[in-house]
Amino acid sequence: MTPMSKNIFTAYNGLKSDLEKITEDYVFEAKQIIKHITGYTNREILERYSDTLTPVQENKLTAILNQRRIHYPLQYILGKWDFMGLPFKVGPGVLIPRPDTETLVEKTLELIKDKKEPKVLDLCCGSGCIAISIAKERPDAKVYAVEKYSVALKYAKENAILNDTKNVTFIEGDVLEGVANSEKYDLILSNPPYLDTEEMKKLPVEVTYEPETALIGGEDGMLFYREIIKNYKGSLNEGGIMAFEIGATSRQKELPDMMEKAGLINVQTATDIENRERVVFGTVKNI
Repeated sequence: MTPMSKNIFTAYNGLKSDLEKITEDYVFEAKQIIKHITGYTNREILERYSDTLTPVQENKLTAILNQRRIHYPLQYILGKWDFMGLPFKVGPGVLIPRPDTETLVEKTLELIKDKKEPKVLDLCCGSGCIAISIAKERPDAKVYAVEKYSVALKYAKENAILNDTKNVTFIEGDVLEGVANSEKYDLILSNPPYLDTEEMKKLPVEVTYEPETALIGGEDGMLFYREIIKNYKGSLNEGGIMAFEIGATSRQKELPDMMEKAGLINVQTATDIENRERVVFGTVKNI
């Protein structure tokens, strides 16, 4: 960013030029940063593009650009990120909500649309974006969310307050130890850590700032899938649904077979906005 940038228009153009060397999403990021430092909406920015930046705003702009130059995540810099049209606080120690995961929420909401007062369990809840989004869409639901790490759990609880969501109960505990599996649920879902050790070595720099514990799913990336199926399948009501987000590895394509072997039926997949398989779900057979 050059010191000559004095108004929103020139600041935005200079920012785009600098960010183009850092990210493919430089236009989007430039807009988000300008909105952040000015507090303006998109419309207000268009209307007030000739407004002169204050010294404080210029300093913020410089500081943000310096952080992006070392690939520090924009989401952490801004401190808040949207998911399913809702705002979520994020920062070091919690996984950043991603658009891919909206597929899991949208699909499971569709699957439980006819269930009255569904009881839902979100495992490895992180920021709480999945649990809170479901609870917000279904205020009649009783949603429980399990998270092992206190930093992430703090964000999740703050996000429930931020979104005025009162029907989520957070539980601090280790999913791998069967926390909260003594109850019965209509839906158990998870976006678990699912990268393997080789994938962890090839992560983009931005992702390395996120907690490794929220990313790595054991040596083969399948640890949490195996343990959740084994420990929680019996916690589903008759006709209850188990659903997971998956990545793109060949091992995760084995998940439907793993679920069927465990006794789940009607196992299917759902694709994300880029037509990639992103969700696997199955049902406990009615007796």
